[in-house]
Amino acid sequence: MFNGLIAYLDSIKARDPAPRSRWEILLYPGLVAVGMHRIAHWLFEARLFFLARFVNHLSRWLTAIDIHPGAKIGRHLFIDHGFTVIGETAEIGDNVTIYQCVTLGGTDPANGIAGKRHPTLADDVIVGSGAQILGPITVNPRARIGANAVVTKDVPEGAVMVGIPARSTLVDAAEYAREFVPYGTCNETFDPATQKVELLQCQLEQMQKQLAALIAERDAAGEDEAGEDEAPRRKGSRKSA
Repeated sequence: MFNGLIAYLDSIKARDPAPRSRWEILLYPGLVAVGMHRIAHWLFEARLFFLARFVNHLSRWLTAIDIHPGAKIGRHLFIDHGFTVIGETAEIGDNVTIYQCVTLGGTDPANGIAGKRHPTLADDVIVGSGAQILGPITVNPRARIGANAVVTKDVPEGAVMVGIPARSTLVDAAEYAREFVPYGTCNETFDPATQKVELLQCQLEQMQKQLAALIAERDAAGEDEAGEDEAPRRKGSRKSA
């Protein structure tokens, strides 16, 4: 058990440059919330629902992190800063990193049947701050969810999702050779919708330049024709004189 705790603390230290020692990490609200969730989940599995809810509410009061006792969480979950909500049927794999103000939310079935309502996060997923992952969808291994993204569909393995609604960006697979990419974002990627708008703007500017050149060419040709017509008139006027 002690070795498991040390490994957990070291996994957090590897993903967070702020702590100077393991002792600091013991004070992290995310660590406290996950530890108390283990107790609440054990009570929930034992069908001691009131006690499970009591531990859940106590944890939320202490940490500002709300993890339903029924949620299934793997090894080494790191919740940075807090203000996170994780629903009852959510499932989280190993080595998942979740930043502040994230919601793993559920849908409201019209037929009243509970079932699987919340998302599943596979191993090594990173969820950026403010992201909302909604419904019984699956975020596959090594995927990254950008800050403030709203995800409502399954996410492919290794994808980077940005925007509202979230869309996948094209990133070189070599980027994932690194062990950990912090904050769930990458500076070299952009929103695909924004890229399309920028391309349209470039095309519009090129068309405007071409149109201006054609107008200038037409005006120059018109001036030449007018000069040629004016020359015979001048010759005729000289003869009559």
